[in-house]
Amino acid sequence: MLRKLLPVLLVLVGCGAGAAAGVFLRPSAPPAEGAATDAPDDHAENGGQGADEGQGAGPLHEYVKLNNQFVVPVMADGRVSSLVVLSLSLEVTPGQVERVYEMEPKLRDAMLQVLFDHANSGGFNGSFTDGANLVLLREALLETALRVFGKDVTDVLIVEIVRQDN
Repeated sequence: MLRKLLPVLLVLVGCGAGAAAGVFLRPSAPPAEGAATDAPDDHAENGGQGADEGQGAGPLHEYVKLNNQFVVPVMADGRVSSLVVLSLSLEVTPGQVERVYEMEPKLRDAMLQVLFDHANSGGFNGSFTDGANLVLLREALLETALRVFGKDVTDVLIVEIVRQDN
């Protein structure tokens, strides 16, 4: 009898805990219209689709995912020891998406050179996803994007990164 009752009891306890978590973790109600709030502007979190967009204010940024992944070989002892695969996106000012796609070959070439230099300096060895390591890589990629594309690029986002060791 206990064997049949225990799974049902566990399911009920799990459902109760899930419901309680849902109640406690539910986001607070949105502030009344016109009320002051200390919350940061949510343009960046939702891709520039803020609540006031319909009132004439456009998005602050647009995001452009570069079409193909970047594949970077990591060399050790004269041979490829691993491959790092990255997907990058650019944060640009509104209206620059088409221009990014027009300039993509030149951007990819310059960014690949930065990624190869990062790999050759040991940036993808060991704990390559360490925060400080990725900050250096993002800064170098942003500097290159600014040099190639101009001030309309505001950030470089590392969307995916994986290392495949041989």
